[in-house]
Amino acid sequence: MKNADEGQTPSFADITTIHIGGRIKKFIQPRSRADLISALIDADSTGQPLCVIGGGSNMLVSDSDFEGTVIRDARRSVSILDEATPAEPGKPKIVHVEAEAGVNWDDFVSYTVRMGLAGVEGLSGIPGTVGASVVQNIGAYGQEVATSVDSVQVWDRQDKKVRNFVGTDLSFGYRTSLLKKTMYRDQAEGTNQRIPSPYFPTPQYVVLSVTFALTHSQTGVVGMSQLAKALGVDLGERMGTQEIRNTVLSIRASKGMVEDPARYRNPWMRGTKMTENLGDSGSEFEPDSALVHDQWSCGSFFVNPVIPAKLADSQLPADAPRFPAALPDGGAGIKTSAAWLIDHAGFHKGFTLNGRAAVSSRHTLALTNRGKASSKDMVELAQTIQEEVRKNFGIDLVPEPVFVGFSD
Repeated sequence: MKNADEGQTPSFADITTIHIGGRIKKFIQPRSRADLISALIDADSTGQPLCVIGGGSNMLVSDSDFEGTVIRDARRSVSILDEATPAEPGKPKIVHVEAEAGVNWDDFVSYTVRMGLAGVEGLSGIPGTVGASVVQNIGAYGQEVATSVDSVQVWDRQDKKVRNFVGTDLSFGYRTSLLKKTMYRDQAEGTNQRIPSPYFPTPQYVVLSVTFALTHSQTGVVGMSQLAKALGVDLGERMGTQEIRNTVLSIRASKGMVEDPARYRNPWMRGTKMTENLGDSGSEFEPDSALVHDQWSCGSFFVNPVIPAKLADSQLPADAPRFPAALPDGGAGIKTSAAWLIDHAGFHKGFTLNGRAAVSSRHTLALTNRGKASSKDMVELAQTIQEEVRKNFGIDLVPEPVFVGFSD
């Protein structure tokens, strides 16, 4: 396959983790801040759709051709801003680390662990980029990216200027942020009605760089019971950040919730992740193994529902998982497990409608491309699951990926 600068463009199937999506009309990989901003301005001036893509892990794209511009930030610098600042007596030393938006997220986590910095080690193995991490407010194993974000620099597509947001400006919530909300006119929680804004499928604010405030420490807090059990310690204990990272990667691999490292052999993906971190995915399967296709997914396909406590009392079975959580209006809510709801609605591991799109054989929260699935196959499977969960429990499952190129 030729490179983009030789007149060729990839398809979304080439650059997304689910390996689905149509041909791209124009594909740009800016390697400087000036080039990125210029590409964003030029793309918006055409009136055609603009899709800024990171690792391609949290999106499902139609098989139709994309008649617009796709920009993938090729800047991958990470800088420690204040490594010489002395710690105050009795207080942990906070170190600020700036990463350009195009940095592979897991490369960033690996770097922070190597540098003796704690705060994001529980987010190891999550596909994507630094820029995407703050849009989605990624979270796993007791950590969310929001708790480590100091500031975010963005390009404002409306006012055509650079803006700086501190972490508290970004309205971080469960798998959402101010940035993500600008993709939609209606961001009502608990419904499937997400009306695209004029900026869709990219936010109004495009991330240029993120500054993280991390703790100078070789140990981190074990913040989730599943992780504590795997490490053989009590919840809340401190463990080495490298050991936490290794264990998280192992758990994710056992669930199929890691990338297929073979995707980086695709010419359109080469160089987007550091070679030394490709083995961190934990994939122990041959490239053509059926189990590799458990990794051909968007990651978690549905967010865990947060519902009013009264609704949980009346509609959730007694054995359903329940965790205290705040509702969007600040009221008391209950978070339950989307994976549990899917499984108890009859969609067990490996369930498939047609053999092409299937529930992962290792985790019911992932919907997978078994090798030849179309975008229509994936939507049909997702809608079938949503309908049965609604029928059985009266709960609407909200998709986590961004749907690109679908008419409704």
